[in-house]
Amino acid sequence: MVALSTRAYELQAQAFIENPSQKDLRRFTEEMPNAVPTSCGNIDVFTRVDARSAGSTYIVTDDPEAYRGHQTMSRRRYQSIVRIQDEYMRGTDMLVIDGHIANAPQVQTAARLIVEKRSANIAGMQRFLYFERRPGDPKLSVVHTPNLAAPGYPDERCITVDLENGMTRVLNSDYFGESKKGGLRMWNKVVYDTGGLPMHAGCKVVPTTKGPRTIVIIGLSGTGKTTSTFQRQNGSKPVQDDFIALMPGGIVHGSENGCFAKTFALSPANEPEIYGAVTSPIAYLENVFLNEDGGPDFFNESFTQNGRAVFPLEALGRYEDARNIPPVSAIVILNRARSVVPALARLSQQQAAAYFMLGETQGTSAGGKDEAGKALRVPGTNPFFPLPNDLQGNRFLEILRSHPIDVYLMNTGWIVDDHGPASKKITVAHSSACLQAIAEGGVDWDEDRDFGYLLPSHVPDIEPTDEDLLHPRQRFAGLGRLAEYDAWVQKLKSERRACLQAFPDLDPYILGGV
Repeated sequence: MVALSTRAYELQAQAFIENPSQKDLRRFTEEMPNAVPTSCGNIDVFTRVDARSAGSTYIVTDDPEAYRGHQTMSRRRYQSIVRIQDEYMRGTDMLVIDGHIANAPQVQTAARLIVEKRSANIAGMQRFLYFERRPGDPKLSVVHTPNLAAPGYPDERCITVDLENGMTRVLNSDYFGESKKGGLRMWNKVVYDTGGLPMHAGCKVVPTTKGPRTIVIIGLSGTGKTTSTFQRQNGSKPVQDDFIALMPGGIVHGSENGCFAKTFALSPANEPEIYGAVTSPIAYLENVFLNEDGGPDFFNESFTQNGRAVFPLEALGRYEDARNIPPVSAIVILNRARSVVPALARLSQQQAAAYFMLGETQGTSAGGKDEAGKALRVPGTNPFFPLPNDLQGNRFLEILRSHPIDVYLMNTGWIVDDHGPASKKITVAHSSACLQAIAEGGVDWDEDRDFGYLLPSHVPDIEPTDEDLLHPRQRFAGLGRLAEYDAWVQKLKSERRACLQAFPDLDPYILGGV
């Protein structure tokens, strides 16, 4: 046995293989029985667990009220998990990957992943996401044992988050996202404590005649966040696809040096850069369906819709470092909805804080079977914020008041229904046209009589036959279903008020946004 110190813990294992090369990590991955080579020259790993396990995740604390709204466990109970995992590692070869979350000095955080060699793909994927490691002890660590069961917990799976000591432990999940989010969840607190707001968001910089504009796009996984971030407007460049830190003055810091992209329905027409990176030999794939010839089929959902790929940012061929971009000028809140939510709406500052806290969307496979297809409200669309969610809304409002930022609501789902002849899908092209209009400006806006936000009278590049996507009331009226529309309006208003009133420490000003 050998020992390894990481902040408050000393760990022991049969062997620690520290910071192996990407070449060695690929070789270790190829030795895994559930790893399959693809015709693209990369590796696809098929896992037992194909989504994050929220029901098995616990904040470690003896003061549950300090983490109101989150599932918690006592430190005494936590020690049993520590003992089980520590004992298991003593007979196991472990890989150690060191790096940094973020590359901006204000929020850059030394991080470490310790994972079983038998799940080497997790180490290889995380190495792409970390920024280059530097000397020094890690502030945040994730200890990941995918093959160790946690009896007595949901699905015999347990993820413990010890924020005080910067340690997340993952038992019995071989899904890479659990490890990735383990580090980012703890980094959320680092950013908040620094005076910023961690956001589950993509970021892009768009050239315009008035100069470059930085746009932040927030949304749950699977709602179009990555697609919207990578879609080109005026030769725009992606900055981040998953997590940022938004600071006072509208300053944006990035978090990762790579991408964790959802691959379902990935096409070279809609997302050429992501498609090229995912199908390059350098990428790691996870749970992507393969045809008989070993080629990935991104539209086959027989295994899961939550197929994933990890690759470094440099594989995209074009991106911008967050340290080089101007302060944010626009924030887009995605809502993958059905019913009466327009393709685009402009929000007042008060409405922006309210809709940010509502975090409305239709759940996708990224949240597991319990969330897929269901109407959800996730504050800030950030299921990884580990503190009371009131803090998110209040901090968001503070930052909006510190710098001029336009905020928009954008539906990436459907008008009326999500199926059937009356439904109308908001396509990638429609959303891209809306983002173009946000970047360029010059749109005329009219107040919506029902919700009070502003609707565009017209968006360039959206055909007149599709303008009912911008005005849902007109769509329902044309179908002879105005009574149904009015019922939706009253239902949403009532539910939204009740939702915001459930946050006891939320700034009362925000409550007036709905």
